[in-house]
Amino acid sequence: MSLSHKIDFAVIFAVKNANPNGDPLNGNRPRLTFDNLGEVSDVALKRKLRDRLLEGGHAIFVQSNDRNNDGATSLKDRSDKTLGSKLTSEELAQKACAQWLDVRAFGQLFAWKGTKGAGDGVSVAIRGPVTFQSAFSIAPVDISSIQITKSVNTEGDSEKKGSDTMGMKHRVDHGIYLFYGSMNPQLAQRTHFSDEDAQLIKQTLPRLFENDESTARPAGSMEVRKVLWWQHNCAAGQYSSAKVHRSLSVQHDGSYTLTNLPGLTPEELDGY
Repeated sequence: MSLSHKIDFAVIFAVKNANPNGDPLNGNRPRLTFDNLGEVSDVALKRKLRDRLLEGGHAIFVQSNDRNNDGATSLKDRSDKTLGSKLTSEELAQKACAQWLDVRAFGQLFAWKGTKGAGDGVSVAIRGPVTFQSAFSIAPVDISSIQITKSVNTEGDSEKKGSDTMGMKHRVDHGIYLFYGSMNPQLAQRTHFSDEDAQLIKQTLPRLFENDESTARPAGSMEVRKVLWWQHNCAAGQYSSAKVHRSLSVQHDGSYTLTNLPGLTPEELDGY
């Protein structure tokens, strides 16, 4: 059975001396808006959620190379090995949604090239019911940059000193970030995204940054402070997502207030 009630949610998280989402077009500096607000893209947030779900033993289609658990060398390879290569578009969509949690949640574009001249390519677009917005800091953030060097012998005579290699590291000193998301029962009917799937995401959001450590994001530098979960009493929803999201006001220190929406009170979950 597919999702029975509309759901909205919000996640408040803190960043301290970390690069939450580097911008490859700007020397991997933390992403910023023109107003100097920190930003984390929705794609980066969904990547972290996928990783946590994969660690929990759930089937995930879009896996990162360093967390690959099935030996597939590409998305097409994973699709062919799991579903088979001789499928109609409808069969591919149905089997993909049944197999992979992230496909029935976020949707997926399957666009495979066919054999030249054979006309056996496929392009299947699956629209998912779960949407994430990008995260933005509540206030402008300060970015610190440091120059780093290393002097090692990477090859050749060990008696000779290697040339210094220089680079830069960037970090957000401190920031409180917020992002919103929604789950749409009408779209869930197409992918068979269920109430049980929604509960999995709900349980995973407080642990979004668990096992996500790196040199850019040291352990403890990224922390989910609070997850707010609004479950409406019907599939259409008692209020628009915009009105629900607007009912939350977050302060610079991570505290927050809620505007009363009659008949709709969020469940509040602490971070991991």
